[in-house]
Amino acid sequence: MIKVMNNLYLVVGLGNPGKEYEHTRHNMGYDVVDKFADSLGTSIEKNDFHSLYTKVKYFDNDILLVKPLTYMNNSGIAIKEILDYFKIPVDNLVVIYDDMDFEPGVIKLKESGSSAGHNGIKSIINNLKTEKFKRIRVGTGKFKYNIIDYVLTKPTKEEQPLIDEAINKAVDAIKVIIKDNFQKAMNLYNQKDGKN
Repeated sequence: MIKVMNNLYLVVGLGNPGKEYEHTRHNMGYDVVDKFADSLGTSIEKNDFHSLYTKVKYFDNDILLVKPLTYMNNSGIAIKEILDYFKIPVDNLVVIYDDMDFEPGVIKLKESGSSAGHNGIKSIINNLKTEKFKRIRVGTGKFKYNIIDYVLTKPTKEEQPLIDEAINKAVDAIKVIIKDNFQKAMNLYNQKDGKN
């Protein structure tokens, strides 16, 4: 088991496990943490804490990269279990997830706030008893039909390059957060015109 460290970050990508959900709009969080792991030459394969996870080091900071296996609506169960076990402060938690309020290609960072109807975030707030945790939101665009069907489908051929760009930006944002701080990442990636 990994020993507890003071400078341990918990970077969680939200999504649903299973082949049928791979690379769908609702699995943007999974795709970002997988890409981050890949950029450091590793993959997320250990299975414990109701999650797949791995530990990496980036600029002398240890990071747990996590993909909860609880399905989106119960994401908070896995996250609380990991935070408690490793004694990680909520301030070191970063959650990545899909957001329909932004167009494909856009990412937005925020330090706290309500779930805005996102069930994964709602579960985290309910389990941690706080809205104060850092988030990276990856835009998927407004749903054009049934919301559940929409988020569980893959981006269109036209959207995919923009989604790929957003995933790469989210990976870069995580690196800025770990190397520098969240404020610097917000300044770099939250542009006022809504374009990054």
